[in-house]
Amino acid sequence: MTDATPALQFENLSVAYRVKGVSRLVLAGISLEIRKGEAYGLVGESGCGKSTAAFAALRYLPRNGAVTAGRILIDGQDIGQMAAPALRRLRRQSVAMVYQDPGKALNPSLTIGRQVQEVFELAGVPRADWAARTVEILAKVQISDPQRVMERYPHQLSGGMQQRVAIAMAIASNPTLLVLDEPTTGLDATVEAEVLDLIQHLRRELSTAILFISHNLAVIARMCDRVGVLYAGRLVEEAATAQIFNAPQHPYTAGLLSCLPQAGRSKDQAPLATIPGFLPVPGEVTRGCIFAPRCAVADDLCRSTEPARHVNDGHASKCHYPERAAALPIVARVGGPLRDTAPAGPVLHIENLSKSFGDGPERQRVLRDIGIELRKGETLGLVGESGSGKTTLARCLLGLLQPDKGSELKFAGARLAGRTSQRSRDQVKSIQIVFQNPDSALNRSHTVRRMLERTISLLVGLKGAAREARVQALTQGVRLTERHLSSMPRQLSGGLKQRVAIARAFASDPQVLICDEPTSALDVSVQAAILNLLAELQAETQVSYILISHDLGVVRYLSDRIAVMYLGQILEIGPAEAVFSGPHHPYTAALLSSAPELGAASAERVRLVGALPTTAQRPTGCVFHTRCPQSIPGLCNSKAPPQIALAAGHVIDCHLPIDALPVRR
Repeated sequence: MTDATPALQFENLSVAYRVKGVSRLVLAGISLEIRKGEAYGLVGESGCGKSTAAFAALRYLPRNGAVTAGRILIDGQDIGQMAAPALRRLRRQSVAMVYQDPGKALNPSLTIGRQVQEVFELAGVPRADWAARTVEILAKVQISDPQRVMERYPHQLSGGMQQRVAIAMAIASNPTLLVLDEPTTGLDATVEAEVLDLIQHLRRELSTAILFISHNLAVIARMCDRVGVLYAGRLVEEAATAQIFNAPQHPYTAGLLSCLPQAGRSKDQAPLATIPGFLPVPGEVTRGCIFAPRCAVADDLCRSTEPARHVNDGHASKCHYPERAAALPIVARVGGPLRDTAPAGPVLHIENLSKSFGDGPERQRVLRDIGIELRKGETLGLVGESGSGKTTLARCLLGLLQPDKGSELKFAGARLAGRTSQRSRDQVKSIQIVFQNPDSALNRSHTVRRMLERTISLLVGLKGAAREARVQALTQGVRLTERHLSSMPRQLSGGLKQRVAIARAFASDPQVLICDEPTSALDVSVQAAILNLLAELQAETQVSYILISHDLGVVRYLSDRIAVMYLGQILEIGPAEAVFSGPHHPYTAALLSSAPELGAASAERVRLVGALPTTAQRPTGCVFHTRCPQSIPGLCNSKAPPQIALAAGHVIDCHLPIDALPVRR
């Protein structure tokens, strides 16, 4: 064996799942290799087989899954032929995986500290060093106060914190092959940038090979040397990253790129492009090119003859007309504005909203004097790092958490009680939420149809044919099909489950919808469809949204105004384009510079000092001064900053003079 031996190889790999006695092909004849020290990106819609490829790579397929053809080799060894002890040793010492859902990857009955320490125990690290090594690896993934986090259980952490713990466990063993299945889905921009830097450092230091699966094409473009595009279990295109993103040679790849929100283009200017139709059912027999039913340039040849694999200058594609794909415009769809009226009067009024946890000296103030007014038909984007209080604010608005005394909430001019149990039925159905993690939000024992019907019956009161019509409208609106209605959540991909959660939230005709990372689990095509759906429903019904998201491109496209939160306070609020174009609060500048942008010139990242403090460590003066690169000694650390009005509705809390505020270039 030499250094030229690939770290991972798929040789004509086919994988099938046996469902109700029928074998359904999920991967068909996949061949790829990842060299030592190379990062290989795998992209495609939910259901294309990306996660199956990841599980197959480490022989983690479920019981009903099986390799039906081909081989998988790690460092030249066929893992399909490995005995159990050798396979366990390989997983313990040489390979690691970060799963898409950290909530399932972490053991709910063990503390975080114990779970991370198990990695060092299995690696043979002396017991006396376990605690110190655990603190060190948690600090590497930007977890503040690691000692405190070690004492907690997974359910006591946010989704972003859980993902950081999962990444820490994966890199703790210094693996030579790292499989990342949506590793940054729940991470904010600054932590995502730090984690990606950490993964890049691991590549350089240990020549770690990386299989990187992500819906975030900008992250793939930043991190990967080569990219493979998977569609319905087939590898339809493969090339160097620059070739894929600058000159795609398959219409499917061009379609994915066209779905992305673009800077300067909002929901009021044009809808996003989408890929029409749906993926074929796994195992479905098709003639010709499998993408032909959804392809804008397909002809009779495409529909009758399967294309061969063409390679040109290292750029491989399975398309009869690669030159047609290269000519497709990679831009958003042109269309008229979705609405021609500005948001109306206030529907939700928040004043002096605070929320504390604990009693006595242990009391911690998570939200501090939040004041926001949400207008009818408006989208307010909430951005900030995990731990800044965004989800706590959402839960207070929903009545799931009781705000502190003195907090004032009003809905449609009427007082809004702090708890759901004290609110009227109309108030409850009028304020709904789409949670970040659909697995936790959906009832595992109900079919999709039952979940939708139950919500419609309980909150809207529709029965019979009227209820069925509503179910069908919701199903079509979120791009589900009739066959999905009879499915249980466990039978759906992460993206499909999130679509179900969105459909259920709209079932009660809400006036305010809180969207907590509503598209984090969705591929770019479905994300575009969901964002278009949200925009269209808002134009039709004047529903108001509070959008919580780490994806700043999504926030910019959908939001009318943006509020930037840090440690339970709002540091900046203003019209979306004003917040993005600047001048910014230094914290906003750091968030924007950390977010990867596809096709944008790489700007120098504003690096913050340390991690987000805990509420128990709330700094005096400006809460951001301990991490601010422009902090003024003697002022920022001792005195709360004044409010600076930059323009109509654009307000920043900062000591810096206006001409010293950062501007994005």
